[in-house]
Amino acid sequence: MKTESIDKLLEIHIEELDTWIKRPYKNNFFEIVYIEKGNGRQCINHHEFEYHEGNIFFLPPLDCHSFKITSPTKFFFIRFTDHFFLQKDGLTNYNAWFDKIAYVIANYNKVPGDIIATEQERQFIINNIKSIYQEYLRADNYSHSIISGSIASILNILARSIENRYVNKANETDNRFGEILRYINTHLLDSDKTRLIYLANQFGISKSYFSEYFKKQAGISLGDYILKSKLKIVETKIRHTDLSLKEIAWQMNFTDSSHLAKTFKKAYGMTIKEFRNTESYCSSYYCNTFKPAICIRKTPTDNCRGN
Repeated sequence: MKTESIDKLLEIHIEELDTWIKRPYKNNFFEIVYIEKGNGRQCINHHEFEYHEGNIFFLPPLDCHSFKITSPTKFFFIRFTDHFFLQKDGLTNYNAWFDKIAYVIANYNKVPGDIIATEQERQFIINNIKSIYQEYLRADNYSHSIISGSIASILNILARSIENRYVNKANETDNRFGEILRYINTHLLDSDKTRLIYLANQFGISKSYFSEYFKKQAGISLGDYILKSKLKIVETKIRHTDLSLKEIAWQMNFTDSSHLAKTFKKAYGMTIKEFRNTESYCSSYYCNTFKPAICIRKTPTDNCRGN
C-alpha cells in the first residue's frame, strides 16, 4: 500500500490488493474511489454492487464499506478531511466548495454505486485524479492551486451526476417532477423561489393543485421536503465544521439557533448535541420513493464487514 498526504488536508492512497483488509480508520469525511484495474463487489450500507475497471465511487462520511475482491485490484483513494474545505488561502472559495459537498452528501443516498453518467465525464475524472497525484509528487509553487482546480472539477461533475440521476428517476413518473426537484434544490435557501405560488407559476401548474401534485409525486408535502432537504445539509455542517449553531441557523435561513434546535429535535427525535455524539449514522431521506427515513446504527460495522 502506498499512502500520500497533502498537508493533512487530503490523502491519496494507491493500493493493489488480492484480498480486502480492514482499513485502520473510519471514513470521517468522504472519499472518492477509482478502480484502475480488477473486479469484484463493493459492500456499502447493506447493499452490494459489482465493480470493475474504470468504476468511480463516492463514499460519504461514516458509511460502512468494503470490497470483495474477485481479481487483483488497484485502487486510487482520495480521502478528504473537513479542514480542506475550511481553509482560507485567498485563492479558492472553500465555503462554496463545502456547500457543494453538503449538497452531494444530502443526495447521494438516492443513487449509490457508480454515479458517472458518461464515459467522457469518467475519463475526465480519471485524468484529474492522476493529475492530483502527479502534482503532489511535483510539489512546486503551483501544485496547490492546480490540485484545488482538479478537485473542484471532480466535485462539480459528481454533483451534476448525482443530481441528474435522481432528477431522471423522478421524471419516470412525471416529466416535470424531476425538474421541479432540481429547481427546489438549486434554490433551497431562497424562500421566495420555493414558495408554492412561485413554483406553481414557474412550472405552469394550478396553484390550487400544486400541493396535491407535489405530495402525490414525492410522498411528502412541499414544506416537509424543503425542511428535510435543509436538515440534511445541517447534518453535514454539524458533523464537519466548527460553525456555531447560530451561524448554521443563519446560513440555512432558520429564524435563530433556538428555532433550528427545536426543528432538528422534532425531525430526528434527538437534540443536536445527542446527534453529534452518535458514533455512526446513516440517513436515507427519500429512499426510492423520496419518503423520509432515518437509521441510527449503534456500531460502525453493523451489517457490513470491515470499513
